[in-house]
Amino acid sequence: MRIHHLNCISTCPLGGRLMDGKTHSILRRGHLCCHCLLLESDDGLVLVDTGLGLRDVRNPQARLSGFFLALLSPDFREDMTAVRQVERLGFAARDVRHIVLTHLDFDHAGGLDDFPDAQVHLMQAEQAYAMQQKTWLDRQRFRPQQWSSQVRWKLYSADLAGAWFGFESVRRLHGLTSDILMVPLPGHTFGHAGVAVRDGTKWLLQAGDAYFYHQEMDFLQPRCTPGLRFYQTMMEKDRRARLANQQRLRQLRRDHASQVEVFCSHDTQEFERLSRHAATRPAA
Repeated sequence: MRIHHLNCISTCPLGGRLMDGKTHSILRRGHLCCHCLLLESDDGLVLVDTGLGLRDVRNPQARLSGFFLALLSPDFREDMTAVRQVERLGFAARDVRHIVLTHLDFDHAGGLDDFPDAQVHLMQAEQAYAMQQKTWLDRQRFRPQQWSSQVRWKLYSADLAGAWFGFESVRRLHGLTSDILMVPLPGHTFGHAGVAVRDGTKWLLQAGDAYFYHQEMDFLQPRCTPGLRFYQTMMEKDRRARLANQQRLRQLRRDHASQVEVFCSHDTQEFERLSRHAATRPAA
């Protein structure tokens, strides 16, 4: 299986260095990637998350909340959408047969509309809670305007679980090889999941928003920037589960580093190490 690492529209949050740990000033906006995967599998093309999509780029005020537009100021570049990067790699949108979602936050699910032939896989708990639109913040982060694909959603419950390096996992995803599976990692949202992909003799675990900063995975001295620590707290749905899953991911990384590569959705350093190109460039 060939694996492409795509940054599907970065966000540029207020706080600069306080957020990404890299920007020279706290008065400048920072840079957080949106790390998605494009898999060339025997079942056709598979996307892991979509980032923001064409409709978000073209009409963000109608699709996204004013709160997050002001806070995160996404870098709206059409050439960085998943569909344009898929085309740049020589494929068509119709070639994407499956999309596996870590969760339904607007910056992960915005590109669903760009792939009308794809079946979408996600946790049932994620769909059930996001649909309720319970709180003000829920209504800002979960955007039904992005969900025209609902008729193609395939939902999975946590009781359809097997074992994967000490984690529960959903096996197997409908229509997909057993080399791709979902690993429930609730906390950031109630139905949040990582996506594990077998790459030869090693697994890649796209951990979504289970953590945000690479140094959070340091087993002895985990550290996060102040801005991202606050953002994770603001967005969490189950703090106890989120922190427990972070600790489990640290243990996974420590104990099985030769077998599993763990990375999250928004750490630019992780993205550039794995993709081997700048996060500001589309895949080539």
